[in-house]
Amino acid sequence: MLRIYSRSLGCSKTRVDTERLLGSLGPVLTVDDPADADFVFINTCGFIAPAVQESVQTVLQMADEIAGLPEGKRPFFAVGGCLPGRYGIGDLRAEIPEVDLWLHTDDIGAWPEMVLKALRIEGDVPSGRLLSTGPSYAWLKIGEGCRHSCSFCAIPSIRGGYVSEDAESLVAEAKRLLQGGVRELDLVAQDVTAWGTDLGRDPRYLLERLLPLEGLERLRLLYLYPAGMTDSLLSFLKEAGKPFVPYFDIPLQHAHPDVLRRLGRPFAGNPQEAVDRVRKHFPEAALRTTMMVGFPGETEEQFEALMDFVERNRFHHMGVFAYQAEEGTEAAVMPDQVDEDVKEARKDALMELQNGISEELLEQYAGQRMEILVDAASDEWPGLHTGRAWFQAPDGDGVTYISGPGVEPGAIVEADIVETREYDLVALA
Repeated sequence: MLRIYSRSLGCSKTRVDTERLLGSLGPVLTVDDPADADFVFINTCGFIAPAVQESVQTVLQMADEIAGLPEGKRPFFAVGGCLPGRYGIGDLRAEIPEVDLWLHTDDIGAWPEMVLKALRIEGDVPSGRLLSTGPSYAWLKIGEGCRHSCSFCAIPSIRGGYVSEDAESLVAEAKRLLQGGVRELDLVAQDVTAWGTDLGRDPRYLLERLLPLEGLERLRLLYLYPAGMTDSLLSFLKEAGKPFVPYFDIPLQHAHPDVLRRLGRPFAGNPQEAVDRVRKHFPEAALRTTMMVGFPGETEEQFEALMDFVERNRFHHMGVFAYQAEEGTEAAVMPDQVDEDVKEARKDALMELQNGISEELLEQYAGQRMEILVDAASDEWPGLHTGRAWFQAPDGDGVTYISGPGVEPGAIVEADIVETREYDLVALA
């Protein structure tokens, strides 16, 4: 049995790539120490400079650790993902020769065959996933690359144009995950609403096949471009009902039209229309968004417009990023770059505003009884677990701390909300 040690850096889409690769290598045993492994795999992120730095540091540290092992104990070392996708294999191979195999993003579909060949393992390549998220939920990546050309983003140059994954393959993968006990599927792509545009389809075609699947308790859509949130799609989702979760992750990035135009967003008009459209169909919706501050040319007046927009719309969840110039992007060479201290001050101010909004929104759930999907045991004390209410997505949002009878990973339990915090809930089953 192949013993593997892996690390997946960056987003949930990268994690899916890792899980699919490791699940396609035949019988495997995961280990916690690279010294006990036959195969070490690091899947890297290269989206922004800090992610590149983390990826390089992680690879170099692993190379040093492996080099220190006795000759017969050294595992085969492979590195894949956005780092080689962004910078190419040739230069990386020259800079870090300790890596035995580099896996480019252009070859994701062939990664299992490439690894098995390098490991000299013969036989058919099985189809599967080695889940790393526990028994409660799994990411389902439905597309690769991006069809947009935002001025600040390097993703299209790393991952290429948008390519939808085949509907039947996705349904088969979803069935295997649900049969394995998964309760929630979280659909992810660079733009989930773009699924099918290259196939003559639209997302409804895929959703019609996923929603009725046996065992599916929650279906969540993550990363939805505003232009794709059409009345027809929203009407379809409203009519579908459960297991669809009325949680909408819409990366608006900004609220001022001049900034949106410079960002190159495909909806450089009024983002309020996108928010209003969702709430027209789903008044109860939980909305998550991402905002960027300090983009080149952003004035104080434009930032204040963003603050007003956030205060007015009261998002359940919001991530805030200070703009960073990325090599090779249009925005990196734009004039009027904003000073770093101004960026950080604006980020802090926007997050302070959101902290208060989040705390107030969560207070409304105090005393309510609701279903909590239990994810994992907590390290804080025996019997305490972390889980999520319907308006809490994995990783990016807060959690619900829960204890009581029947609370175990993978279970959905009725619980009373006994305490609310800035981002988290506390519940008793």
